[in-house]
Amino acid sequence: MKIGILGSGDVGKKLGDGFIEAGHEVKIGTRDVQKLSDWAAKHGSRASVGSFSDAAAFGDIVVISTMWAGTKNAISMADPKNFAGKTVIDTTNPLDFSSMPPTLAIGHTDSAGETIQRLLPDAKIVKAFNTVGNPHMVHPDFPGGTPTMFYCGNYEEAKKAVAGILTSFGWESIDLGGIEASRLLEPLAMIWISYYFRTGTGDHAFKLLRKKSQ
Repeated sequence: MKIGILGSGDVGKKLGDGFIEAGHEVKIGTRDVQKLSDWAAKHGSRASVGSFSDAAAFGDIVVISTMWAGTKNAISMADPKNFAGKTVIDTTNPLDFSSMPPTLAIGHTDSAGETIQRLLPDAKIVKAFNTVGNPHMVHPDFPGGTPTMFYCGNYEEAKKAVAGILTSFGWESIDLGGIEASRLLEPLAMIWISYYFRTGTGDHAFKLLRKKSQ
């Protein structure tokens, strides 16, 4: 499968590593192609770098892993037509860095996930990977067991595809329903972020615990 990734930061590169390890081809879209020359060289023929438009057109599945402030512009540069009919994984959190620690720029009555679905009405947006730090996005290893990744979106087939990716990356996955559940997942990410700033470590993840029925 071909994976297009918008965003050349740590999240995009980490997920790109995971997809390549799983046997997929990856093209990362960026404003500065030279920035990722070492990353592409490390992975050989299954990795490539191009513009945002190149990556969106390339992918059977497209991942959006841009900083929130640049997300709308990145989608515009990628051309919404290149996303039509595709599963699009939204990993973003709408963070406002005007003060530290950051706060949510959108919340409670709207979300980044819903915003991206409106920007890409012909795509199938699935919110995932936004509630953990990038070092643990692929094959998370915690002494308390397999962590939980919550996801949401309006399209069942797209969510099934993303659940399969999450399983292959070593996650338990739980479907929270439609894309409006991003209003829950993005504040949940703030718990992860707040704990990161209080402790100075990103070595934590969420896990849903269930009590066995009698």
